[in-house]
Amino acid sequence: MSALKSFLDVKRREIPFVLSMFLYFFLVITVFWILKPIKKAQLVAYYPYDAEKNPDGRAFDLFGMRLGGEEAELVAKVLNMVIAGIAVVVFTLLARKLHRHRLSYVFCAFSAIVLAFFAVRVGNMSEIEGWAFYLFGDLFNTLMVATFFAFLNDSVAPEDSKRLYGPIVLGGLAGGMAGTVGMKALDQSPQFWMIATIVATGLIAVCATIAGRWVERKAPDAIAAAKAKASEQDGETKNMGALAGAKLVFQSKYLISIVAIVGLYEMVSTIMDYQMTSTVTHYVEQSVRAATDAAGGRGTPEGKAIFKGAIGDHFASVYAVTNTAAFIIQIFLTSFIMKRLGIRVALMIMPIVILGNSGLFLVIPSLWIGSMLSTTDNALNYSLNQSAKESLYTVTSREEKYAAKAFIDMFVQRFAKAIAVFLALGVSAFFTDFAGVRWLSIAVIALVAIWLFAASYAGKRFRELSEAIEKDKPAESTKPSEAPPVKR
Repeated sequence: MSALKSFLDVKRREIPFVLSMFLYFFLVITVFWILKPIKKAQLVAYYPYDAEKNPDGRAFDLFGMRLGGEEAELVAKVLNMVIAGIAVVVFTLLARKLHRHRLSYVFCAFSAIVLAFFAVRVGNMSEIEGWAFYLFGDLFNTLMVATFFAFLNDSVAPEDSKRLYGPIVLGGLAGGMAGTVGMKALDQSPQFWMIATIVATGLIAVCATIAGRWVERKAPDAIAAAKAKASEQDGETKNMGALAGAKLVFQSKYLISIVAIVGLYEMVSTIMDYQMTSTVTHYVEQSVRAATDAAGGRGTPEGKAIFKGAIGDHFASVYAVTNTAAFIIQIFLTSFIMKRLGIRVALMIMPIVILGNSGLFLVIPSLWIGSMLSTTDNALNYSLNQSAKESLYTVTSREEKYAAKAFIDMFVQRFAKAIAVFLALGVSAFFTDFAGVRWLSIAVIALVAIWLFAASYAGKRFRELSEAIEKDKPAESTKPSEAPPVKR
């Protein structure tokens, strides 16, 4: 009970702000998880080609290679990186002029218009529309999550963040669980859920209005102080770009270990997501083959609709389990592990679990073991691993928090994901049937071994730097400082 009271340490006057921001994040992540299985099923099911079972089916042609839906999704992941880069530029330009709820209005309006278009077209999308829908699903998350955190960091004083961030950010995990479990429990059509996302987007704007007006009315002094601090620090941060961040990273073994953790995770996650998608596609097709054959085959409109519905339903089940597990881990385990066992142990739990699951899939590539690859990845990453990884930056300097973290989050993540995509495509080109998918687990196991070494080093170095801070002694080149407000 005392742990719960500590987690919900919110003052009475802060309740409107905390509740509205909780709901803001809740709705953003709910929409993302509603869109995810729909967009995934739309794209994957559009290309029924299979070299072994359906060689005459529609394929995605890439430089002469005929690819099925799961390989086409890997290509979409690469395109997502390009779209995200453009989104960062647009976001930065708008954020210079619009703050808090006003910036939220722009992206909510844009999202609602696009969602309305896809709500009309879902279930009958052309090839280009299917690709656009898939890319928009990730773009929505990129824009709205960035807008949310810019709003939050622009509104909360550093000394209050330790109290308020926990209950507010919990809204994201609750949203993931609500979106996935809700889709599974209600079992409605894709059109119904697309309309639900439009309504949710409108409610996000309402939540942003309530929170923004509360900040302007209740915390004008905090806003003025934040602006003053940001102005003072502008000279220090305005010239920090990707190259400055790279220089800082390669000057510190500690930051290199963080790069390894982030990069190796992205590679492992991308490979396992491909394995999961391939496994689900393979086994779901077997389970509905009689129905699709009766409808004229998976390549016919009727057969494609049956397959799309079955595969979408299974993805929804996997995501429901994933987000429920993440929510439970965040509430009951994350704080306990980080406080009692330390950051080093917290960082090593996820790769150890992935190591075991990948080894099991290598031996027994069944439907549910393949599906659990996604669950063990995302359930731990959204909760324990994310919290432990972000805590590593608390002992770094202001320059490292800004430039080095930006380099890691924007460049390293995307570069690592691209490497994994090409690795998976290479394996799929060499092994033309489902049996080859299991061998990707060998690459995963090798990457996880390096990941464990990096996590162990980072956790140990974090403890040393933390102790040095407490004793007020310099350690390496990394000097701690209070995290500044987000630059606008």
